[in-house]
Amino acid sequence: MKKPVRVAVTGAAGQIGYSLLFRIASGEMLGKDQPVILQLLELPMDKAQAALKGVIMELEDCAFPLL
Repeated sequence: MKKPVRVAVTGAAGQIGYSLLFRIASGEMLGKDQPVILQLLELPMDKAQAALKGVIMELEDCAFPLL
């Protein structure tokens, strides 16, 4: 297996970041055999952080093998 690539996504709980995360985690962006480490960045505001926690839970629920 390849060495994981670290990808930082700013605005991860926003509309664009959200749609991008699932493409990265599924292998559509970097390849179906490339493991990734996602670093999700969001503004330090309660609403944004709460949304980010929801995104993290969704990613964990999907159980992407590359993540």
